Amino acid sequence: MSFRIKTLNAISELGLERFPSDSYDIGTDLSNPSALLLRSASLHDVEIPESVLAVARAGAGTNNIPIPDYSAKGVPVFNTPGANANAVKELTLAGIFLAARNIIDGAAFAHRLDGDAASMNEEVEKGKKKFVGFELPGRTLAVIGLGAIGVEVANSACALGMKVMGYDPAVTVDNAWKLSAHVERVTSPEQMFSQADIVTVHVPLIPETKGMIGADQIALMKPSAVIINFSRAPIVDENAVVAALDADKLGGYVCDFPSPSLNKRAKCVTLPHLGASTFEAEENCARMAVDQLRDYLENGIIRNSVNFPTIDLPRREGSSRLGIANSNVPNMVGQISALLAEAGLNIADLLNRSKGELAYTLVDVEGTIPESVVHEIRSIPGVLSARVIA
Repeated sequence: MSFRIKTLNAISELGLERFPSDSYDIGTDLSNPSALLLRSASLHDVEIPESVLAVARAGAGTNNIPIPDYSAKGVPVFNTPGANANAVKELTLAGIFLAARNIIDGAAFAHRLDGDAASMNEEVEKGKKKFVGFELPGRTLAVIGLGAIGVEVANSACALGMKVMGYDPAVTVDNAWKLSAHVERVTSPEQMFSQADIVTVHVPLIPETKGMIGADQIALMKPSAVIINFSRAPIVDENAVVAALDADKLGGYVCDFPSPSLNKRAKCVTLPHLGASTFEAEENCARMAVDQLRDYLENGIIRNSVNFPTIDLPRREGSSRLGIANSNVPNMVGQISALLAEAGLNIADLLNRSKGELAYTLVDVEGTIPESVVHEIRSIPGVLSARVIA
C-alpha cells in the first residue's frame, strides 16, 4: 500500500527522509492526500479532504488546527510534545537573563555610543548605572505548566540556584518523575504570584488558559517581578501587562510575540517567535511527526494524538487489521465483534482505548476482511471512521 503526504510548510529533510520512497509520495500540491504534515500553516476554514486519514504537526501547539472538525471525521491529530523542549528551555533561560540583567537596553545604549575610546569609556561609566540588574541565586521562579518544557526550565533554574515553584494539576507521571526534588509543587498558581520574582508560563493555548495571567494575577505580584511568555500570546493578557508596566506595577515582560502595544516599550522585550527556531528542534519535530504518521498509517498505532487515545497493539502474524475511530459510547466493541462474527471472521486480538468523548479500536482478525463488513461497521451509529490496515 502507498500513502500520499501533503506538506503545508517546509519540513526538515532529515524528517521527510524517514518516509520510505517506495511507498510514500510527498509534496505540497498532492491531490487526495492520505495525511497532512505541517508546522504553522492554518487549517481553519480549509476543507478537509475526504482522503485524509491523519494530520501531524511538527510542533507542540495545535491551535492552528480545528481539532473538533477532524475529530468528527475520526481523524487523529498528532503533535510532537518534547521534541522542541530543549530549544524553548534555552530561550526561556535566555529570557530570564535578559530581564535580570537589562541586557537588551544595555546593548542598545552601547550600540548608540560614538566618539573616541576615551569619550566612550566616560559615557559607559556614567550610563551603566541605569542598567543595574539582579542575580538569580536565591530568587524565586514560578513555573506554570510542568510538561516537557516546564520540567526542563524548572530543573535548569534549580541548577542556577533559584528557588523554584511549580504548578500543573495535570502533570503526567513521567514528567513528575523527571522533576527535580528541589521544585516546590503548589496546588494553585495564585500561591506563587506574591512570592515570585519571575513567572514563566508553559501551557497550551486552550479556552481554560487564555488570559490566565491578567490584571488580577499581576496585582498579586511584586512591582519588580517579571513575566516570561514563550507559550502563546493570549495566555497573558497584553492589556493588563501594558497597564501594569505603565503604572510601574510590573518589573518587565519578555515574550515571543511582538505587537504594536508591546514593541519599543520600556521594560518589555519581544522576540520574533524564536521558541523552537533551532535546526535541532526542527529536525526533532519532523522526525517525531513522521514516525507517528507512519505508525498510524501502516499499523493503526496512535501516539501523541491530541484528540484520540494512545493505542498500541502488536500485530498478529497472518492476520488482517481493522482500525475504528468512534464515539465513546456503550456496546461499541460488542457491535463490532458481532458483525465480524456474523461474517465468519475470528478475532485474533482486540484493543479498545478511550479519551474523553472519543475512542479507538484495533482488531486483528484471521483471514481477509471483506469491504462489505467494513461498510457495515461504518454504518454503526457512533462510528466515525473505519479502515483495513494492510
